[in-house]
This record gives sequence, structure tokens and C-alpha cells, in this order.
Amino acid sequence: MDNTFLSPYFQKPLTLGADIVVHSGTKFLGGHNDTLAGFLVTNSLELSEQLRFIIKTVGSGLAPFDSWLILRGIKTLPIRMERAQENAQAIAAFLQGESRVRKVYYPGIPGTQAHEICKRQASGFGSMITFEVESVRLAHHILKSTRLIPFAESLGGVETLLTYPTTQTHADVPVEVQRKNGITDCLLRMSVGIETKEDLIEDLKQAMDSFG
Repeated sequence: MDNTFLSPYFQKPLTLGADIVVHSGTKFLGGHNDTLAGFLVTNSLELSEQLRFIIKTVGSGLAPFDSWLILRGIKTLPIRMERAQENAQAIAAFLQGESRVRKVYYPGIPGTQAHEICKRQASGFGSMITFEVESVRLAHHILKSTRLIPFAESLGGVETLLTYPTTQTHADVPVEVQRKNGITDCLLRMSVGIETKEDLIEDLKQAMDSFG
């Protein structure tokens, strides 16, 4: 199971029956967009020995300085996850009230299937929001017009970032598969950071309001 979005702070997949948990350490665990790392976690001795053998023979272990950066990031993981989640909940509520936003995808929204699943499996909802706006032109305008929020492909850092899935994270996925999974030219993904939530909301609002 990939637990990158919620991190060990909000969800513990091994207790839910997962055999191997995957983390992109580059994201929330590191938290500062300054290193590349990945982790495999298991509570099976047999699997652990097999994975350790691969790491030793292939040479894919993390360098000492990158290990230090990840350890530094983990020290502030709880504080960052709580603050980013608080911001995400406020932004999701704002987006739900915007007439130009068709749909907001965030597990912290009550009454949704994702919300109920997340409540059963996790202790939090994280800070990843996806939302669909009314037109392709508006989506492109928002990406060009935010002043505080950069248009960049990453997530889990202290900075809030906007991503355009159809040309970034899912660019190599066939268009018909994208559409089948709800990825359209009007879809934006936001990794919410730890800035002041009022500033983030105001930035999104001015970007939408300046659309002609």
C-alpha cells in the first residue's frame, strides 16, 4: 500500500493488514522539497530479508546526507501534517462555495464515500485536494494567476503547490484512461502547505475573480 499522502502520522497500513507499505520520502516525510527518497516498510521478517538483499546487491540505499534530511523532516511531521490538514479543510470549504468549481475531491468532506472510508482507516484526512473547474480556460488561468501558490509538480512540502494532472503527473497515461478515471483538462490538484490559510484562500479567490 502506498501511504505517501497520509504518512505514518495519519495512517498505519500494517495494522490494517498490508504486507508492504510504500512511502515517497521526498514528500511529507522529508517535507521541504530538498531531497529524493523512497521507503519500503514491512513487519514480516521474511519480506524484510528479501528487501534488504535487494538493497545491498543493487546499491539503492539512501545516502547519509539524504538520510539526515529525512530524519530532520520527520521531527516536524506531526506539526506539519496537522497544520496542512487544517488549511486543506478551510480551502476545501472555500472551493465548495465557489460557483465556478464543479467538484471538490477531498476525504475530509463529510457525506462522501472517501470520508467514511478515511474515518475507518485513518486518524486524519491529509492535505491533498483535487478540484474541477468549469472550463479549460479557467484552469489554465488559475495556474498562471496565483501569486503565492506556485504551479509545480510535487507535493507534501511546507509550500502549497498547484499541479495540472493531465499534462504533468498523468501525462504518460492514455487520454481515454485519464477520462475513465476522471482526469480532465479542467482538473487541478493542490498539495496544501503550512502557510496562513487566509492567504492561500485569498490567492485562489483573486485568481478566479480575475478571469475574464
